Amino acid sequence: MALPAAIGAKIARPDAEVWVVAGDGGFQMTQCELATLQQEKLDIKIAIINNGYLGMVRQWQEFFYHKRYAATPILSPDFVKLADAYGIDGHRVSQRKDVIPTVEAVRASGRPAIIDFSVEQEESVYPMVPSGADLHAMIRRPAAAAVETQGVEA
Repeated sequence: MALPAAIGAKIARPDAEVWVVAGDGGFQMTQCELATLQQEKLDIKIAIINNGYLGMVRQWQEFFYHKRYAATPILSPDFVKLADAYGIDGHRVSQRKDVIPTVEAVRASGRPAIIDFSVEQEESVYPMVPSGADLHAMIRRPAAAAVETQGVEA
């Protein structure tokens, strides 16, 4: 999982900038490691892609099962309040215009931080590989979606 792996990476390379990028469901599986992050004073940045679903499973249900969603909508805590409970900086981003300034501020802080990125519930992640398929069969971002993100740097 992303947070434990990031903790290991930061311990191995303490001078490196380390980020976790996880969905809201995936992050909840290891959010207890926020205590380790604080206890060991590790400057790790966490970007949560929050769509209210177990996103990868939901995306497969959308693409291959005609949007018959089952057992994928989830409830999440307020990740900004959770960050505060652990003494970690917490930020919420719900508008595209706030992405770059928030990321720049977090990078400059020298402190661990969580950014809760609110995204559309049916936003998809690319590329993706269908179940049982080879890498050459991966599904890439549709051209229309690629145009929408031009001018936004990662």
